[in-house]
Amino acid sequence: MNVDYLVAEIGSTTTLVTAFNSSYDTNGQVVVNIPFQGKSCTTVLDGDVTIGLKNAVKDIEDQIGESLTWNRMLATSSAAGGLRITVHGLMQQMTVKAAREAALGAGGIIKMATAGKMRKSDLKRIHEINPNMIMIAGGTDYGERETALYNAELISAEKFNIPIVYCGNIENQEEIKDIFFGQELYTIDNVYPMVDTLNVEPARKIIQEAFEKNIVKAPGMNKIKEMVNGSIMPTPGAVMESSKVLYDIIGDLVVFDVGGATTDVHSVTEGSSVVLDMLVNPEPKAKRTVEGDLGVFINSKNVIDLLDLRDLGGLTKEHITKHIKPIPKEVEDINASSLLTQKSLDVAISRHVGVIKRKYDGESGFVAYGKDLSEVKYIIGTGGALTRLPKGEIMLQGIRYLKDEVTMLPKKGAKVLLDKNYIMASAGVLSRENKEVARALLIQSLDITKDMEIDEVSICLEKGA
Repeated sequence: MNVDYLVAEIGSTTTLVTAFNSSYDTNGQVVVNIPFQGKSCTTVLDGDVTIGLKNAVKDIEDQIGESLTWNRMLATSSAAGGLRITVHGLMQQMTVKAAREAALGAGGIIKMATAGKMRKSDLKRIHEINPNMIMIAGGTDYGERETALYNAELISAEKFNIPIVYCGNIENQEEIKDIFFGQELYTIDNVYPMVDTLNVEPARKIIQEAFEKNIVKAPGMNKIKEMVNGSIMPTPGAVMESSKVLYDIIGDLVVFDVGGATTDVHSVTEGSSVVLDMLVNPEPKAKRTVEGDLGVFINSKNVIDLLDLRDLGGLTKEHITKHIKPIPKEVEDINASSLLTQKSLDVAISRHVGVIKRKYDGESGFVAYGKDLSEVKYIIGTGGALTRLPKGEIMLQGIRYLKDEVTMLPKKGAKVLLDKNYIMASAGVLSRENKEVARALLIQSLDITKDMEIDEVSICLEKGA
């Protein structure tokens, strides 16, 4: 069997491969199907990720009883430690925050962030972290220049031999090029060009390009180009791309991806005008937070430690620990993973959403900090824990705020959609090459036509086998 696309999601524990075809009907409408998905254990620790890829392809071949060929293979990856980034800016709540938002939205894992002039101890810590990329920010355009140049000199002298992204004051760009001459450097528009203004999308694009160029250097990933002949993206960055595609279709949304190692939250919304007027610092329209301590397998111990008596429902932490499996199949294993999924959701949303506080010191009114989700119309679940375990929809419904007071949480009218085909990461990387087909895959997987009308660029959906 030959298919148009084979898209691999290479996770920390599991590799999932999705095969599908796309075509156009007589009315010029996109027809997509998802005939088969195969999975295998990720084999990055074996020194060769293609072993797991081939095993996942074989899983499909066993299902169809014949060999599988494809025209284009794409991939997303969070294996080999993901995209580890350190960020170095001027002010914690300004340029450092802006650079962090850019890195997280591109699929990065922030391992370190510094504000102001760096110290020798900071350089030592970078060596210990061994990041995949370093971001240097600092100064609004035509504002403060010295801190970013000072930090750049220190970082350049260390010869980290990894991509450097400069996204600070544009007046520094020529000096930065001289400082990093002969090293892999990307200079782009300032992520914080003016006070209270974020400009993160140019940085996100460059980060993903640098990741694709350098992923083949990661342990276990050096042979990936033997099979993948299309785009490669960090898995969280691909989910963010899908979130932005969906925003154009259905409006304000928040996406939860509970995984074995991390729990990611992606939101695409401007928020309400009421909260916007109270915000102390600007927030990006598309925001991602990654909770590196919340996972239902690799980081299950961290989540178990957070459980209290109300969460346990009569079980013990020892019982839950015994029943944590990478792919739960028995009832007790499923119940244990579901309990951890619920806790991961509860903690992740509390960290992602902002807060409203009353003013003090004689002033009346309120101020707001962080991301406003009160205008969110759809709460979406993706990833194995939410789409393959039971009660994913019920878990997601539980994050809504059901009272009438002003809140930054999604309100009771928000609807829940599940990525039933586990396709968001695949659609995200596909959107870089064929946005129309990616859009069709998302509409099909989330059953969007059941809940709302979509625009006149209607899409014919052919259900897969």
